[in-house]
Amino acid sequence: MSATLNVAIVGTGPAGLTAAIYAARAGFNPVIFTGLLHGGQLTTTTEVENYPGFEHGIEGPKLMEAMTKQAERVGTKLIHEEITKVDLSGPVKKLWSDNKEYHSHTVIISTGATALTLGLPGEADLMGRGLSTCATCDGFFYKGKKVAVVGGGDSAMEESTYLAKLCKEVVLIHRRPDFKASKIMVERALQNPVIKLKAPYTVAETLSGPLGINGIAIKSVETGVVEKIEVDGIFYAIGHRPNSVVFKDYVDRDAAGYIKVKNFTETRTPGVFAAGDIADPHFRQAITAAGMGCQAAIQAQHYLQHL
Repeated sequence: MSATLNVAIVGTGPAGLTAAIYAARAGFNPVIFTGLLHGGQLTTTTEVENYPGFEHGIEGPKLMEAMTKQAERVGTKLIHEEITKVDLSGPVKKLWSDNKEYHSHTVIISTGATALTLGLPGEADLMGRGLSTCATCDGFFYKGKKVAVVGGGDSAMEESTYLAKLCKEVVLIHRRPDFKASKIMVERALQNPVIKLKAPYTVAETLSGPLGINGIAIKSVETGVVEKIEVDGIFYAIGHRPNSVVFKDYVDRDAAGYIKVKNFTETRTPGVFAAGDIADPHFRQAITAAGMGCQAAIQAQHYLQHL
């Protein structure tokens, strides 16, 4: 791309898409680099019940589809590429995707976070063969079967509840007796007769055969006894890692890798802003991500006007 962009947005969750809508309506012709997961984590979410404006809730993928169409309608260009290298040091920021080089006056980072795994032996080979980090993506394949969900946060409760609609039994495994999840989410999950709780237990091993996962070995935190459970699939819901490594030389990050911002969405590099889960280790909600996207777009607009 020969011309220098006004606003380059990296990532397309609610933060990136909201930023695009605001930047486009301000006349700055933003470009979004969608990356590998267009729509971000909401594309792996079933019912979104707490996003304002949807009385009866809306499915995550449908919300992202609507936001994408809205962003495009007001003048946003989508480029379905992943930014793998950047140089944000000068007044004109440089971004690379494979062998393509792009230039922009401002950059809004909204790359979100990636699902974590336990790091057990053989995990990589078992992904898609009984092991998953996305119940809404893969739950259909386990209809009428028995599965395990590992985790204790809102994501684990939501995935367990979703899978309970499809599976004959869901074993929820958590390493502590208490949960990080909100009280209403825990109650909803544990009141479901299909969901069986195993806590406090850790995962000792994933059990597999020629066709993939066929069980899971869990270890009691209290007694140390290892128990093997036959399951057809295992779903990890144990948190996320912020996708900030590409930008590490130009932003400040906390110990977990979240980008530190000041004055709402500003990073330490002038003209570079961060919005959404990439810069939010506390709330990590669609509505707060969208709000940060709005802030980032307006701050980018002010930056451009002062150039």
